[in-house]
Amino acid sequence: MASRVYAHYHHGDACSKARWNTRETFRFMYERPWKHVVDFYSNVVGGKLSVLNLFEPKKFLVHDDGESEAMPELETCARKDGRTGRWERVNFKIVLSYNGTSFDGWQKQLDLHTVQSVVEKSLGEFVDERKAQQLKKKCKPLEGRVLVAGRTDKGVSALNQVCSFYTWRKDIEPSDIEDAINKDASGELRVVSVSKVSRAFHPNFSAKWRRYLYIFPLDHACGSGKNRENFIFDENHGKQRNGLLSEEITEGVSEEDDELETENVNGLGVVAKPSDFSVCKVDQLLQQLQGKLLSYKMFARDLKAARNEGPPTECFMYHARAAEIRLSCPDYVEGRRVMCVELVANRFLRKMVRVLVATSIREAAAGAENDALLKLLEASCRRATAPPAPPEGLCLFDVGYVDFDPQTSLIS
Repeated sequence: MASRVYAHYHHGDACSKARWNTRETFRFMYERPWKHVVDFYSNVVGGKLSVLNLFEPKKFLVHDDGESEAMPELETCARKDGRTGRWERVNFKIVLSYNGTSFDGWQKQLDLHTVQSVVEKSLGEFVDERKAQQLKKKCKPLEGRVLVAGRTDKGVSALNQVCSFYTWRKDIEPSDIEDAINKDASGELRVVSVSKVSRAFHPNFSAKWRRYLYIFPLDHACGSGKNRENFIFDENHGKQRNGLLSEEITEGVSEEDDELETENVNGLGVVAKPSDFSVCKVDQLLQQLQGKLLSYKMFARDLKAARNEGPPTECFMYHARAAEIRLSCPDYVEGRRVMCVELVANRFLRKMVRVLVATSIREAAAGAENDALLKLLEASCRRATAPPAPPEGLCLFDVGYVDFDPQTSLIS
């Protein structure tokens, strides 16, 4: 029986028959030793390792030692007109580092262990008396309220996540907040720095760019043959069903997706598809995005209908590169081979980085032209892009509040 053809995710280029379908892309992404990446991020959060040491020449950023950037507009200043009330509040900038596999994402959710819930619970003792009375009347727990630069999904780590907390109490010092959060976090997250900033500071709206890193293992997972093909790593939930991807992992993979590019070509059968990709090719694909303001709605997931069109989906990509590096690993003297993708943009859409990484790998393996990602931006259906790469490889490296300097790029 001939398979159905769906024009809106049909790739008409010369390498269309060599391109992985949705399920093949999932299998290629997930049958990797992700535990080594998770352990690496855990060691970085604990201060045992540094991401900057992975790159040559050795990089140095102000974020690595927790020092605040020189931002005159963020310095605290006293009112001279004698105004009181909300103008007297003290605003704190908190930089956090955490391993994503220890939490169910950033955003507070009922009965889930999230970063926001841990931080806000720790800040409860610094809430002013008026706020404490309001919470008591509403029968709510005594917790602080934080704003964040960008919410991370479940499994996604952060090395310099920025959030802010304000209070009307004047007896609070940055060291008090740092000690309280570190004590309640029990080693799951670490405070990089705490500093007083102006009332105008907003960790999200004041940010001028965000930098994400994605570490993708180039080695396959242990095993071979059928066992290796069926291997799916998910340390938190072990979601595996009869050797195939579970419904939650596949995120909407359907039989229709499996039919993509599996047509019988002139009776010759299915064309053999590639089993690996070139890191240099991924780098070439990503470089085409640099310095351009583009709509990335085809690379986003779970967006509201109101954000599917117009400027809300547009992002300016300052830097987009990929390189092969060696990941520190006790089992390998020279370290494990991994690909590191560095993306810096003024903003990112939901799951945009993970989809962009997975699609770049898929297109590189198929041998697509260097402008393949630019062409996919004009697609009419998001199934033209690959499903999101595993969250374990993604890390929010830092957030910038001054203009981006290309000299601070990790991959040059």
